[in-house]
Amino acid sequence: MTTPAESGDTPGGESIAGLPVRLFNAITNLMNSIGTLWVFGMMLIICADIFSRNVLNHPLNGVPEIIAFSIAGTIYLQLANTLHAGRFTRAELLIEWLEVKRPFAGCVFNSVFNLFGIIVFLIMVQGFWGEFSEAWRENEIAGVPGVITFIVWPFYLILLVGAVATGIEFLLRFVREITGAGRALRNPSGRASATKRGYGWLIALAAFAVVIYFLTTAELTNAQIGILSIICMLILIYAGMPIGIALIVLGFCGIWMMKGNTAIAERMLPQAGAEYMKNYFFGVVPLFVLMGLLVAAADVGKETFQVARWAMRRVRGGLGIATVAANAVFAAITGSSIASAAVFTRVATPEMMSQGYTARFSVGVVAGSSVLGMLIPPSLLFIVYAFIAEQSVGVLFIAAIVPGLILSVAFALLILAMATWKPEWVGDITAMQDNLADDESIKSAFLKLFPIISLVVLVIGGIYGGIFTPTEAGAAGAFGALIIGLMKRKLDWKTLWGVLVETGHITVSILFLILAANIYSRMLALSGLPQQMGGYVGDNFTVFIIVYVLILILLGMILDSISIMLIILPLALPSLATFGGDPIWFGVVTVIAVEIGLLTPPLGITCYVVKSTLNDDRITLNQIFLGAMPFAFVMLLVTILLIAVPELSLVFT
Repeated sequence: MTTPAESGDTPGGESIAGLPVRLFNAITNLMNSIGTLWVFGMMLIICADIFSRNVLNHPLNGVPEIIAFSIAGTIYLQLANTLHAGRFTRAELLIEWLEVKRPFAGCVFNSVFNLFGIIVFLIMVQGFWGEFSEAWRENEIAGVPGVITFIVWPFYLILLVGAVATGIEFLLRFVREITGAGRALRNPSGRASATKRGYGWLIALAAFAVVIYFLTTAELTNAQIGILSIICMLILIYAGMPIGIALIVLGFCGIWMMKGNTAIAERMLPQAGAEYMKNYFFGVVPLFVLMGLLVAAADVGKETFQVARWAMRRVRGGLGIATVAANAVFAAITGSSIASAAVFTRVATPEMMSQGYTARFSVGVVAGSSVLGMLIPPSLLFIVYAFIAEQSVGVLFIAAIVPGLILSVAFALLILAMATWKPEWVGDITAMQDNLADDESIKSAFLKLFPIISLVVLVIGGIYGGIFTPTEAGAAGAFGALIIGLMKRKLDWKTLWGVLVETGHITVSILFLILAANIYSRMLALSGLPQQMGGYVGDNFTVFIIVYVLILILLGMILDSISIMLIILPLALPSLATFGGDPIWFGVVTVIAVEIGLLTPPLGITCYVVKSTLNDDRITLNQIFLGAMPFAFVMLLVTILLIAVPELSLVFT
């Protein structure tokens, strides 16, 4: 949900007027446009390198170095605009309720969150200014001597400008919220009671701040500081603070408390913000996101569903199984459950309801099967896991193939069982079977599926065959998706630009979270808490994995998947290492367990996506959750199976 602050408007609906603000917004839009085009350029550079290396036997020099610097540059160029668009990830349950029901308290909460954002980026600006000044003064050179070298100061200048712009955006949001708080306090609607103004929530916020102050002044061990940071993190995230900002603030404060001064913590923020993000392998995120969005824009999902519908036309619950099959194929390209849910809500749900399926079953199938988008490779969650656990993205992709197929088959069997033994849950399937015509042939089906099958073979085959690195596979896949979209005449300049902008916003939101998690993980490692927790687990690996999965499922009810992994994995991975557990298998179990949360209330992001995309008042959110519950249960059973038989995740590794 986009709040008034995110849209640039005050709660009263008036814009903050003035030429300086309009000029600033124009500058951040320009920066975002440059970053957007830069991502497209990265795709072309990598594809040129692939062609030159494999066809001309002459690789281009310096491509990894160029991409590494480009990744960090594009992030900071697009950071302010991403924040302005309201795309910083946060848990919205409480803050959205406050904004609607207790607007004064909601504005105060948001003001505090934005104030912390200002502080974070002031520290980053200070650090980047020092790096820029030194690089300028020393005329610092980076690259590989004799191969490719380039001066460094423009890179730090981009980071500096991006950090300044993001800090200003946080400042503007702070002013808007303070203005909104004043309006809410004078509330002309007559809701002037202390309860309606949310004074109780403000007292709770103040009490929390006082308690934290006294705890931080106490003599705490490093491990106790780590525990305190976890408690504060859960509270702040649930309260609605942007998750990236919360992790950075707690990482900073934790190191400050453990070391007794701010100097180390102040150096850590810009160092992580520059050096950690200057990573060639981070290129896999924007490139796979771009590929998925291009495929979605080319209507490949619609055509895949048409073929699956035709293939399953004589099967009980055939349209439901067709939706699962189409989602599985579509997932092999998009890597996103949200994208799958949005596409098939528009494509499959109206078709199923028109053929006699119940509304609850129709939306439940779409919501349930969309989780395949994050399990079947390529998957954004596996990419995030790879960075946190320091594992190969390619190996994780390969490992997920069999579990993804198992879950797809399990969903299909679930639908078949429901259609056979509980037909009243499914609908008038007999009428459906009579109404479906043979509107496809083997030839037409092949022509519709050929583009997406080609992309799957290109990406997964290239990684498995050792032709591409995962980053290169993302670039090749994105270029292939672009060609498909152009050949199908589904991409005009406006659509392509929208895809590129959305790619930037998604990429920035993910990589900023990864940056924040890196800072927070450094603090946890310094506290020694992960190692101590490994000792508390004991020597029973089964108990450890059961508790771990239960925590993932419970957190999935209130947080998004990426945030859960960023929070939990730094604590769980050291324990896994003490047991000698396989990190690849652990990654598969983690992803599928986290994905259960996409279907469970109260958060259930996929269910909300289905609801908002469908835009049908006849179908309630409760119906969608109820329809998705059988699929969540099947996911739990498959998770248990993968835990009991780890070899299923390691067939091709």
